[in-house]
Amino acid sequence: MTSTLAELLKRAFPDATELEVNDRTGGGDHFQIVVATPSFQGLTLVEQHRRVYEALATPLADGTIHELRIRTKGTP
Repeated sequence: MTSTLAELLKRAFPDATELEVNDRTGGGDHFQIVVATPSFQGLTLVEQHRRVYEALATPLADGTIHELRIRTKGTP
């Protein structure tokens, strides 16, 4: 599942300088995500996280993701 989520994020943030998806518990439904991209520059943390949620809308809606921890950064 981590590779599927990573692919969705890569499509949403093709200019990402850092992109990590980690399965926190090994159960395939609790994830830690890190995304650093220039497209986050000037956005609030809420707006950055909203974009990540939009990129992962399908797995969030169908219950594939039970818990999601997000860390985002705007990069120059």
